[in-house]
Amino acid sequence: MDFQKNKDDVFLAVAQAAEKAGRPIESVNVIAVTKYVDSSIANKLVKTGVRHIGENRVDLFLDKYNALADQNLTWHLIGTLQRRKVKDIINFVDYFHALDSVKLAKEIDKRATRRIKCFLQVNISGEESKHGFDLSEIDEVLSEIAQFKNLELVGLMTMAPFEADKLELHSIFSKMKQVQEELSNRQLPGMPFTELSMGMSGDFEIAIEHGATYVRIGSAFFE
Repeated sequence: MDFQKNKDDVFLAVAQAAEKAGRPIESVNVIAVTKYVDSSIANKLVKTGVRHIGENRVDLFLDKYNALADQNLTWHLIGTLQRRKVKDIINFVDYFHALDSVKLAKEIDKRATRRIKCFLQVNISGEESKHGFDLSEIDEVLSEIAQFKNLELVGLMTMAPFEADKLELHSIFSKMKQVQEELSNRQLPGMPFTELSMGMSGDFEIAIEHGATYVRIGSAFFE
């Protein structure tokens, strides 16, 4: 497997998508999702120049965090986090992408020793199998989270349905951008909402077209 070629191909595709959308290349951050590989493989990818690592499980995150401790990396927890595991991981996380309940926000606030950058997860597609807040809940949720001082809501995160066609993807990502801009314009304390975490290996070009600032790419690095 040619990790350097795979990395270069992914970053080129992201750059081309940004340019096509009339955006600066540096406005899109590529998170390499390494959940299907071990630490030694992840390290090979890091040596190609990847600087953002994403994991969806606490044990896998901590394993790679410890194994790659000597690297200058930004760490993203992108999966569902159980409240009982918050204490084990939250202070190692640079960005948490799956804040999906007020109870979880409360536990993070309790356990964090610094302000944690979080993405509010929104179930924009309405899928029952997806985690995240419904759009109708957001105002109430923000009023509750406002009391927690160890959280910074930097943006929104969503996951499109796996079987979504291009038309549906455009609709979902466009709506997310609209909601993100509305929240950002409110200028709420501790809630800048400047970022959008959306788009994966199969749909990141469309996500970038609609303003994604973080794309979560896994399989394309390891093909």
